[in-house]
Amino acid sequence: MSKATQDRMTMIVKDFQEKMNYDELMNCMRCGFCLPSCPTYIETNGNEAASPRGRIALMKAVVDGKMMPDQDFEKQLSLCLGCRACEIACPSGVKYGELIEEAEDILSKYAEHSRSVKILRGFLFDHLFPKKKNMITFTSLMWFYQKSGIQKLARVTKMTRIAGKQMSTMEKVLPNLPSPKEMKNRPTHIHPEGAVKKRVAFFSNCMMDTLFMETNDSTLYLLKKANCEIVIPKDQNCCGAILAHSGEKEKAKELAKRNIEVFEKENVDFIISNAGGCGALLMEYDHLLKDELEWLPRAKAFVRKVKDISEILYAVGLPEMALPSQIITYQDSCHLRNVMKTHSAPRKLLQSIKGVTYMEMMDADRCCGSAGTYNIIEQEMSMQILDTKMSNVLKTNATTIVTANPGCLLQMKLGIEREGYTDTMKGVHIVDLLAEAVKYSAEKNKNNKQPKVEEQEPVMS
Repeated sequence: MSKATQDRMTMIVKDFQEKMNYDELMNCMRCGFCLPSCPTYIETNGNEAASPRGRIALMKAVVDGKMMPDQDFEKQLSLCLGCRACEIACPSGVKYGELIEEAEDILSKYAEHSRSVKILRGFLFDHLFPKKKNMITFTSLMWFYQKSGIQKLARVTKMTRIAGKQMSTMEKVLPNLPSPKEMKNRPTHIHPEGAVKKRVAFFSNCMMDTLFMETNDSTLYLLKKANCEIVIPKDQNCCGAILAHSGEKEKAKELAKRNIEVFEKENVDFIISNAGGCGALLMEYDHLLKDELEWLPRAKAFVRKVKDISEILYAVGLPEMALPSQIITYQDSCHLRNVMKTHSAPRKLLQSIKGVTYMEMMDADRCCGSAGTYNIIEQEMSMQILDTKMSNVLKTNATTIVTANPGCLLQMKLGIEREGYTDTMKGVHIVDLLAEAVKYSAEKNKNNKQPKVEEQEPVMS
């Protein structure tokens, strides 16, 4: 071991000892209730180090000075999806998410990235996600790629394979992107169709308002149909989730503060999110800013208003929904279920659609393997988890897989592509399906109410 490597690990140990919550590490009773809930523990055939209690034991060993944070240690922490299903299963209420996030933040500080990785991280975390204008520019370039014929040429000539098999397949499942004009002309205030039931602020999300703008439009349509007055603050920015989960906590804090400032100016009942991953971090702004006394009360006030779109739509009510006969199943967003504690509302909404048969998927609450950038960084494990997930999907005979998070949606579409079911199966965000169901039902009722044309007696000559 070189002196530089030894010095690096010594500094990591020091930071672990100073920053890790030792009481929380000690809360783990090693009972094992978390094991059946952990996808990596299951997929590694019961490797203890790949389980929540195993990772907690490793972190505690580093804090206690009993082991050094070597490559194997870092690998096991990196292999964690951060799905936080273990928190739901834990009888002691161990805040595993806080522990793994703090550990990853420390490791990121001393990470020995290659020059190319440093450039990529700088682009993503300093220039792309924090700045919506740059997100629009980036999406506009992708839109040009799709609409100009370059995409078709790249696929025919198989140039997409240059990026590798994984990225080539992911390129196929990207949604049809909005034009630059559409992204720049977004609404800021929408009135309901009837009397106002709730006044809500919509967290439009940097990715959702660019790469998945159609889903945002469906969200606004449904909220309007549910008689909610909607404000969409123009100066809101990225929630910071992808930064917080990638060891960029300080940058995530700055984004959180800006969002709090923007949304606290609006006199609203709720702050609505339609992406489980984003909503989860919004609900944890108080934890993110727990050490900043000036911001903590404001963060808590913000958190109290955060709700997932499905919770509001179920509580307030939607018009009648119907669709052509089909079987649908639902894949939970890990953070929506495990952090926001939302799991019944999406199911109840889907089950209320006339004409569809809802089939609950086995282990629907288990992570699909997307986990932000996990399916790029840990491709092998991600695809192993996805293969298991798709096996469970096929057992439902569903033709539609419904999700509640953009990363989950792309992952399930990736699974459909890998299994070769693109002609018979589709992946869709829940609000897009609900919006389609409201429109289909309204059109069907309209046609049924049209007066019948009476047949006239023939004119006798």
